[in-house]
Amino acid sequence: MDSSHQPSVDEKRSVRAGGRPEDRDEIVAAVENGVVVNASGYRDQLDRQYSLLGLAGIAITIDNAWIALGSSISVSILNGGPPGLIFGLIVAVFYYSFIGAGLAELASAIPTAGGVYHWATIAGGPKYGRILGFFTGWINFYGWMFDLAALMQITANICISMYSVYHQTTYTYEPWQVYITYLLVLWLSTAVVIFANRVIPHTQKIGMFFVIVGGIITIIVISAMPKRHASDYFVWKSFTENNLTGWPGGLAFLLGVLNGAFTVGTPDAITHMAEELPHPKKDLPKAIGLQIGLGFLYAFCFAIALCYAITDLDALQGGFNTYPLANIYAQATAHADGTTNHGATFGLLFIILCSSLLCCVGTVLANSRIYWALARDNAVPLSPLFSRVNETLSCPIPATLFVATIASALGAIPLGSPTAFLNLTGSFIILTTTSYAIPFAANILTRRRYLPSAPGSFRLGKFGTPINILAVLFIVLFNALFCFPYDYPTTTESMNYNSVILVGVVALTALWWVVHARRNYPGPRVMALYIHGGDITGERVQVSEGVEAPGSGLEQEGYGGVGVFREKPQEKKKGSDGGILP
Repeated sequence: MDSSHQPSVDEKRSVRAGGRPEDRDEIVAAVENGVVVNASGYRDQLDRQYSLLGLAGIAITIDNAWIALGSSISVSILNGGPPGLIFGLIVAVFYYSFIGAGLAELASAIPTAGGVYHWATIAGGPKYGRILGFFTGWINFYGWMFDLAALMQITANICISMYSVYHQTTYTYEPWQVYITYLLVLWLSTAVVIFANRVIPHTQKIGMFFVIVGGIITIIVISAMPKRHASDYFVWKSFTENNLTGWPGGLAFLLGVLNGAFTVGTPDAITHMAEELPHPKKDLPKAIGLQIGLGFLYAFCFAIALCYAITDLDALQGGFNTYPLANIYAQATAHADGTTNHGATFGLLFIILCSSLLCCVGTVLANSRIYWALARDNAVPLSPLFSRVNETLSCPIPATLFVATIASALGAIPLGSPTAFLNLTGSFIILTTTSYAIPFAANILTRRRYLPSAPGSFRLGKFGTPINILAVLFIVLFNALFCFPYDYPTTTESMNYNSVILVGVVALTALWWVVHARRNYPGPRVMALYIHGGDITGERVQVSEGVEAPGSGLEQEGYGGVGVFREKPQEKKKGSDGGILP
């Protein structure tokens, strides 16, 4: 930008939120009628209040890896017992590393709250970007809604388990009790997101403390307290006798990788916070790497300690919707005479509860940002309502309330299905990874033509295409596997409905495309900022119906009645990474 440029009110707001004047290129993509707009094509409406530490806090807290592994152990405990759990985690982290690398590059290049929704739009180019982005955005949103429901189910089960610790002889488990607790946790988290948004960066740092320090304490306790430990054979080699699925060993193992995928399957969560960061291009790739790396380290150590603490595997096989981790804690901390150590069991569950509650807040926050980003671009019903932001509270309140309402309905599924938790976790993994595969595949097919050439601080370079290809292949393979029935032969009650859910989500999105989007959805504003027809020679290129994007120069672009100005690349201040021109 020209050195004589005078900062607007919005620029000053961004600077006050944590950015320095010399770092404006991190968040300023263009100038619209004298008003600064960010990488998504809109002026900032949310405070850029997350430092790298705050972002790392929310990344680690939402991932909640070791807690997610222990809390979803019912997903894989029948698929080979401890060996299936441990080695399944390793496989999941291996293939999610390719996914994380691809997402980190895209987040650094195009840091918007839309995340994969915007990246698929850009990667698809002027011809296919609009429809690819639309489907990607909706699939990603539905995926995160299933994750929110699974997380609330976990947290509600923790609360019930803590109560039952001191009421073992009188308490009888009922699914409706979990649902009532689910609703209380969900709407408490929603209230925090709406009314205490500015303190969330601090709460997520507390959450990171519980994940890191609480994880160390838990691993030490369940390693040191057991009066006897499981054998090495049980932990590392007992796969065959503990494969109770009815499937052959190799297939059963691959189906059990779902537990590991759920453990580390949140790499795009923080990308939806891009418009609340003063340095998104630099910080997002770092936080994604930290999330996957640290998450694996803790989950792996916790899994080993947990498996050595198991003395009665049969007690953990009470159903997919239950919370077997509480039984493992009771076995690990039992007195010498075999009686339950109520205080130790309750204390370990309390660590998980504190972290999970903060994870609930972070996940409601991320989901609301996803839906809000779609609403800004007229991609959802009642977009004018759900795109509103209360700038005093720095929160899109209507979008947040909508997310909580849908999650309330999803939480009722376990009331009628004994495999509901598996369907929630499986659908989350299948839908979100499908939304990742779309921009990766578009990048491959277009030979990365539309990926901005100056994406910021992280770029895969010549390894980009091979990494994207491997990520897509792994996603296709495991998503197909995660649609298999959980056991064989199967019944109506134990059937896996993940494939039905995936088809249903795509069908609903297609219906909304035909009814509304085909004529009324112009595509996100990022199209005018990033898609330039393959070169920057000044030619005008059609990017969607009624939308044109000039190739270069500081010109006004017609975009849905909004004048968007972009600088000539040769006039950029030396050293700027720009971020808006390929």
